[in-house]
Amino acid sequence: MSFDREALREAVETHGKVVRVVIAGIKGSSPREVGASMLVWKDGQSDTIGGGTLEYQAAEAARRQMQPSRLSHHALGPDMGQCCGGAVSLVSEIYDAASLARLEGTVIARPVAQSSETDTLTGSHTQPMAVKRVLARSRAQGVAPEPQLIEGWMIEPIHEPTRNLWIWGAGHVGRALVDVLAPLPDLAITWVDTGPERFPDGIPTGVTAVPVAKPAELVPHAPRDAEHLVLTYSHNLDLELCNRLLLHDFHFAGLIGSATKWARFRSRLAALGHPPERISRITCPIGNPGLGKHPQMIAVGVAAQLLRPARQNELKKDLSA
Repeated sequence: MSFDREALREAVETHGKVVRVVIAGIKGSSPREVGASMLVWKDGQSDTIGGGTLEYQAAEAARRQMQPSRLSHHALGPDMGQCCGGAVSLVSEIYDAASLARLEGTVIARPVAQSSETDTLTGSHTQPMAVKRVLARSRAQGVAPEPQLIEGWMIEPIHEPTRNLWIWGAGHVGRALVDVLAPLPDLAITWVDTGPERFPDGIPTGVTAVPVAKPAELVPHAPRDAEHLVLTYSHNLDLELCNRLLLHDFHFAGLIGSATKWARFRSRLAALGHPPERISRITCPIGNPGLGKHPQMIAVGVAAQLLRPARQNELKKDLSA
């Protein structure tokens, strides 16, 4: 988990003052992990720290919050109507345009205030040595630190998507796929189709819509480790995209269609000079036909295929080969 600065910026621009609530520590069982967060504003919220009574109470407290930051502790037991049996610590911070502008760098480390019904203890603004060591080790190794609370300081790496996903086609299935995949934190989605009228009015955060008359000409601009889902309105365009992808290289490529469509594509790709072992790198059909042919059903099946651990292991093997 990491600090999603872009989602926070969008929320502040839309709603003004926003409180970000993040799980800072866990003892025992918890509905979410350290670093899970939600954004709360006057009449709404987004994301989740686990739902249930904990989230409800944290959101209500956030709307009443006056101090810039607050550290609170919660037992997840019968008194809260939850049976996790653990405890969580939450950091709640108020953000507006001015405080958002002060968020710089790739790691956010800041003091937080601890509150209870009887006292308020403000964390020291002098960075503790333990925090300095974590930040120095992160810089030296080039690896983002894990979200953690150390001596009254909360440390979180800024969110950077780790996977580039290109979705070719903004029809019913393409739109359903974007709806399913856009909320996931590790995907940077590039969404391509032949014209602006092909896209919905609202494009989700983290998705870059690219209308272009000749989509296949964009293939050379895709990172070679990108993943691709080809599902345009045209079989000819699908074929051209597959041909260009095979010439360019990719991390994963999936093509929507039937076994009959793929048999024809294999023959035509072979005629274009691609050897069988390279053609076989394209996955077709994609998804889970057993779920049905409704666009959302197709999207759920394709998303599960793209995200399942077995697929990730296959992709890692491809990279190491």
